[in-house]
Amino acid sequence: MKPNITIPYVNVALQHSLVKDELLKAVSDILDKGNFILGGEVNEFEKHFAALCGVKYAVGVNSGTDALILALMAIDIGPGEEVITVPNSFVATASCIKIVGARPVFIDVRDDYNMDPSLIESAITDHTRAILPVHLTGRPADMEPIIEIAGRYNLQVIEDCAQAVAAEYKGKRVGSFGRIGCFSLHPLKTLNACGDGGVLTTNDAGLAAKLKIMRNLGLENRENCVLWSGNSRLDTLQAAILLVKLKYLDDWTEKRRLNAEYYCKHLADLHQVHVPTDKTYEYSVYHTYVIQAENRDKLRAFLAEKGIGTGIHYPIPIHLQTVAEELNYRPGSFPVTEGQANRILSLPVYPELDKGQLNHIIDSIHKFYQEQS
Repeated sequence: MKPNITIPYVNVALQHSLVKDELLKAVSDILDKGNFILGGEVNEFEKHFAALCGVKYAVGVNSGTDALILALMAIDIGPGEEVITVPNSFVATASCIKIVGARPVFIDVRDDYNMDPSLIESAITDHTRAILPVHLTGRPADMEPIIEIAGRYNLQVIEDCAQAVAAEYKGKRVGSFGRIGCFSLHPLKTLNACGDGGVLTTNDAGLAAKLKIMRNLGLENRENCVLWSGNSRLDTLQAAILLVKLKYLDDWTEKRRLNAEYYCKHLADLHQVHVPTDKTYEYSVYHTYVIQAENRDKLRAFLAEKGIGTGIHYPIPIHLQTVAEELNYRPGSFPVTEGQANRILSLPVYPELDKGQLNHIIDSIHKFYQEQS
């Protein structure tokens, strides 16, 4: 019999219950206007999001996946070319590279789950066109050396910021370092739509204009199509919902950070558990709070028995997925990624958690290792 989960890993319904009246009013206003496609709310959201990221332009699209695809297409990356990225992200990161006809070339990560810049140069070939770092877990990748290497080799940088809205590296927001930043607004993200959504960020006016045409079937205006492209528009309804939630993003982010700090403080004495530690120049937003734990699978089962939901992000690295066999990587190709995949465990970290729930999670982890010893 399945245990009754009293602390779910995520609780989107609870978040919505706290802002439901505002969301319903925003939706009602759109219904009254009847302007569902690229309405004024989309433009307003884009302006606010650009300001949030410290860039000049933001372009709303229908998903984080499409944001990555359009970014690659906009800078003409295609067949015969290579993009350097990491194997420990969600599979969408590599899928988007394959979808445009290019080849994902993986390099291993560091202890912070992000790209190891010291491995980039050895992966560069005559076919390399871009570097695609992922700000995994909401922690910023080490962008300074990545940008420096890209400059020396004349490579583009596309940031996968899907999990990292509002994260900062040395005082700058993610999505402002590369040529393009790509964000997801999936319902499980910190800034989330009620459905799919995504955003691209850039400081390049010409690129922003091109992306707006690309998201809208290549239409320069209603009469004239100037590019072969698809439909990847951010719905006006979702933009209206996101404008409501933007007001709460700072508060939600700070509560996630406080929850993460609480975990770190109260799990630090367990030698069987490795907790994330931010560097002084990082502002992590903790889309996920990931520990590395001995006997991870047994711990996860024990927590489930105690009514605590957890996640694993991600149990099978991309290079070991069935679909990636054609890339000719093997077990052992990326030892840090593979070692982490066997130990990582994501604990609930959403802002609505209270101290009693956090203490129950922490006490349960301590109890597990006490019983193990």
